[in-house]
Amino acid sequence: MNDLMIKEMMSSDKPRERLKIYGADNLTNRELLAIIINTGSRNESSLTLADNVLKNLKKISDLRDVTYQELTKINGIGEAKAIKILAVIELAVRMHSHSLEDDVFIHSPDDVSKLLMEKMRYFQQEHFVVLYLSTKYKVIHQETVFKGSLNTTVVHPREIFKEAVKRSAAAFICVHNHPSGDPTPSSEDIEVSKRLKMSSELIGIDFLDHIIIGNGKYISLKEMDCF
Repeated sequence: MNDLMIKEMMSSDKPRERLKIYGADNLTNRELLAIIINTGSRNESSLTLADNVLKNLKKISDLRDVTYQELTKINGIGEAKAIKILAVIELAVRMHSHSLEDDVFIHSPDDVSKLLMEKMRYFQQEHFVVLYLSTKYKVIHQETVFKGSLNTTVVHPREIFKEAVKRSAAAFICVHNHPSGDPTPSSEDIEVSKRLKMSSELIGIDFLDHIIIGNGKYISLKEMDCF
């Protein structure tokens, strides 16, 4: 038995050692989470604590929706471990999304997808987001107008245009997600878009598009000639 095989056997239950030997991409979700958790509790190892966190999830992407309250209810996951897990999750989301700390220009629906897809595709309820743009279509502000089921009564043009005037925006784009993963527009989606288009023509601030985000795919209502 060579030294590498002995080392592998000794490190089989030590995720940090396995990462050093094989690299992070060869570790399981359980092992990666155990490294984040770092230390076990009095009666359970970090791997067991990782199992406790993961056992109620259908898929690893569901971890991004776990709350501080849910984590601290898990035996062995205290305040410090919960905060560390949530911080790593947020970093992962930001790494796969553009940051408005950098200049972002919108010239197509694909640009909107690149900006918001990874942020919005996993939301468990609908989020209605407005991107406010300059004359050169640079994103100058991003506002979540509401969370919940979209209908013609909850999206108030006056609130959207009030923010547009405040930001001296030349144009805006609306974006919302479908938690089902299917971005096909509903009759309510189309009606909201028509109301916003009519209002934009009266006020003189361009309504460029309404993007619906699903799970890894999107639809542009402008491209579909829905308004």
